[in-house]
Amino acid sequence: MQDIPIAVMVYLLYFLIEKRSLAYLLVKKDGSLSNWGGHLSVYGISNLQKGRGVEEQVFFLEGLLPIDDFPVFLPRMKTEEGICADVHIFSSQEGDWVLFLDATLDEIQLSSFQQDANGFCLLEEKLTRILRE
Repeated sequence: MQDIPIAVMVYLLYFLIEKRSLAYLLVKKDGSLSNWGGHLSVYGISNLQKGRGVEEQVFFLEGLLPIDDFPVFLPRMKTEEGICADVHIFSSQEGDWVLFLDATLDEIQLSSFQQDANGFCLLEEKLTRILRE
């Protein structure tokens, strides 16, 4: 790993934890919830019970766990609360980690770009029709 100055790491950690609403779950390989933390309520995740199956508590994880040694990245997943989350799932000796990072601003920006592109396409079609007439 590159030598990253401590000040940069501290800033990034603060940014991820506070500004991107970092939250996490730790799931044992048998599917039971082992630990959790961060801003889970932002994503509508609450009332978790240690030792109980995670798929019973966080429904969208059904069929995703356990994972192999290859990390999984699920960009811009919408929660029931309307929050868009980047979900990272990776394996460790403790179990499978599920990380949530708020991606709502990314989704808004992407949606805006898509709307602009659609508007330009419609304008181009209209101009093409006018020039043909």
